[in-house]
Amino acid sequence: MNILELQEEVKKYAATIGIDKIGFTTAAPFHELRNRLVRQQELGFQSGFEEKDINKRTEPALLLDRPESIIAIAIAYPSRMENSVRGKKGERRGIFCRASWGTDYHIVLRERLKLLEEFILARVPTAKLRSMVDTGELADRAVAERAGIGWSGKNCSIITPEFGSYVYLGEMITNIPFAPDEPMEDECGDCTLCLDACPTGALIQGGQLNAQRCIAFLTQTKTSIPEEFRAKIGNRVYGCDTCQTICPKNRKKYNMHQEAFEPEPELVKPILEPMLDLSNRQFREQFGHMAGSWRGKNPIQRNAIIALAHFKEEAAIPKLMEMLLNDQRPVMRGTVAWALGKIGTTASYEAIQAALETEEHADVRLELEKALENWQEETHI
Repeated sequence: MNILELQEEVKKYAATIGIDKIGFTTAAPFHELRNRLVRQQELGFQSGFEEKDINKRTEPALLLDRPESIIAIAIAYPSRMENSVRGKKGERRGIFCRASWGTDYHIVLRERLKLLEEFILARVPTAKLRSMVDTGELADRAVAERAGIGWSGKNCSIITPEFGSYVYLGEMITNIPFAPDEPMEDECGDCTLCLDACPTGALIQGGQLNAQRCIAFLTQTKTSIPEEFRAKIGNRVYGCDTCQTICPKNRKKYNMHQEAFEPEPELVKPILEPMLDLSNRQFREQFGHMAGSWRGKNPIQRNAIIALAHFKEEAAIPKLMEMLLNDQRPVMRGTVAWALGKIGTTASYEAIQAALETEEHADVRLELEKALENWQEETHI
């Protein structure tokens, strides 16, 4: 079959299986990206979730024998929900970022890439193909940018004219020499709204992110969140959308057409306090189909505690007191100590004093002592 004819067929088929954008690029190494990744590594700006071998992230030939091209795909996800729910005193709610609404995007994109593979193999049985989504070795954004899916914005997201930056990305390396598409011109211009709005200053400059300061990263860690970032997290239990919601290119980009990503309001804006009682099994049953569940319940519960402190939710004090005395996880006890200090009632400080009498873990004791010290300074005791 003629390659150009096949390429047109692939494009048409992609649209029928819910792929919103498709582009093609060569399998040449990503030399410029390599330089940026080395610099990020030197600066300590990486999250640690990335593929550690920079060569694999930038050289497709290490991932497939004699590759000729890469197919990039994008699937849009919604930026707002219908029938949203509101929290209230006594029933405060957290929020999962938009990239965790609906079915885990890894599942959805892998399914559609598999259909695309089957379509190509039915026409070219000798084709070699390797697909990946997010957790694969290649850098999704670099592939999408070079394949003309969109441009790489200052907020470190691919921005598309049609869907803004609310798109999931995936790619397929192949030995079929498809014709490459042209990259898009950068349309960010002089705008710096995302840099200015970032709550923690994680966007160092346009296109450069210090992941160690990024709320989206911090909410996924399993250790105690550094104190300087806790108040910035607000009621986020997973991820952060600030640099996207502020972007002018995302105005009126609602992207409500993908049924798989339709949000369930009670899940994406869960009531916080009940989350603290979930067992591992209950957490998986409720949230396991969402992308935000991938790190398990512990980070989400820690973030829920921080969110309750954000609201100064006095109704949660009995539950937090119980956790402070009985929870087996030092990270939770330490976070609770900080949260009770922020809520700042007499009852919360009495709980801190009581816990100090029995707490043996050094890090938790430090959190308790700091909270007590702050209270004493504020009340002039």
